[in-house]
Amino acid sequence: MATPIGNPLAARSTSGRELIARLPKVWIGYLLALATLLGEMIAVAQHPELAKSAEFGVPPLVLFLPSFVALVYWQTCIHRYHVVLANVAGWKHPITPARAVWFHFIPFFNLYWIFRWPYAIAVFVNRRMNAPVMSLWATGVSLLVGLVCRVFDPALGTAMLFFSCGYISRNLKRALQTRESTVE
Repeated sequence: MATPIGNPLAARSTSGRELIARLPKVWIGYLLALATLLGEMIAVAQHPELAKSAEFGVPPLVLFLPSFVALVYWQTCIHRYHVVLANVAGWKHPITPARAVWFHFIPFFNLYWIFRWPYAIAVFVNRRMNAPVMSLWATGVSLLVGLVCRVFDPALGTAMLFFSCGYISRNLKRALQTRESTVE
């Protein structure tokens, strides 16, 4: 029985192809990073003092809007990864999709959280592949670097976040293409 698109948690999917189709589209994140870069260039062209100023203030709308939309889409990607993992037959994923997103908004705990949820995904991938295919900590480090970089250069930081998402998607796709019988 097919799961309706509007409710991805209605029934557990057993088809790897269905789950792969539900993975987030990382190319959208790359386009948002490009839009953020264009916003940076327009903002600096309109306000040259932004390039010289070291103070943090409210950025111009042309820079804030694509950067904000990119961050929201990144959170959507995180949610989607956990929806997919929650629907893998034979796998009990320890993190709910809502929890995966909302724990990013808890100050100081979010520093731990950007390592914890990629770790859970890496555990799934490595068990499914029966080999240490995905690093348990490298994804968290790259996400931390991307988030810190967003403070100083929103376009580069956004691109780094979606490069990490690309790494996660690539490994999840490989793991979901393997036999379901290997998951404990």
